[in-house]
Amino acid sequence: MRLYILGSDAMCQNIFDTHAHYTDKRFAPDRDALLRALPGRGVARVLTCGSNLPDSRAALTLAKEHAYIYAACGVHPHEAARAGDQWLDDLRALLQDEKCIALGEIGLDYHYDFSPRETQHECFARQLELAREMGMPVIVHDREAHEDTLTLLKEYRPVGVVHCFSGSWEFAREVLALGVYIGLGGVVTFKNAKKPLEVAANVPIDRLLLETDAPYMAPEPFRGRRCDSTHIAYTAEKIAGLREMDTQELIDICHENGRRLFGI
Repeated sequence: MRLYILGSDAMCQNIFDTHAHYTDKRFAPDRDALLRALPGRGVARVLTCGSNLPDSRAALTLAKEHAYIYAACGVHPHEAARAGDQWLDDLRALLQDEKCIALGEIGLDYHYDFSPRETQHECFARQLELAREMGMPVIVHDREAHEDTLTLLKEYRPVGVVHCFSGSWEFAREVLALGVYIGLGGVVTFKNAKKPLEVAANVPIDRLLLETDAPYMAPEPFRGRRCDSTHIAYTAEKIAGLREMDTQELIDICHENGRRLFGI
């Protein structure tokens, strides 16, 4: 088992971080240096996700500057109330870029309620409809909104992933029955993790994606610090241990899962 440790020559290889936010201001001081360094640290692919239209454009810019980075464009539920009047047409145009491989990050967030729930619901539904129109996979944000998220997934039947999965194994089985993938990140290493561990141990291996949500959700032993894509090694080690697998084997399988889902 090879585990990447900061400052060490030993590292996992072939990492596909299927959900990051490298446009985030926390990366501003050293973004370019970090992104140039990641391929030498075992990171083969990154999908950086937009949260609104300007952020989606910035994600596309990063994707065009770095061959191993891809972009997802979308309107996050936090941003739904500020999307503007022409947002859907503008988003449709962004999705046509060759470096855009998914529509996201979209969904529902009933924890913060930064946008009214009715507005979130409409924004999510319209983007699911657009994904169906464009034939693109979606990246779904679901926080404390499991029932409504599942209702919309059943209605629109998208191809995609529920990222940073926070529901129960029972909820996961319903998501999986729709053909949707499960994305897991650093939360599986947290000491209070329970539901994510049950999901990580039981999700079919061909439907699992690894992610960071960088700069957020850093795994132990980096919890509370800025996360980057190399930290997937710690998440993978935890999940591999639960499944009695080699860490690198798990990373390789999840990489292929990501390639299959996003058509790379």
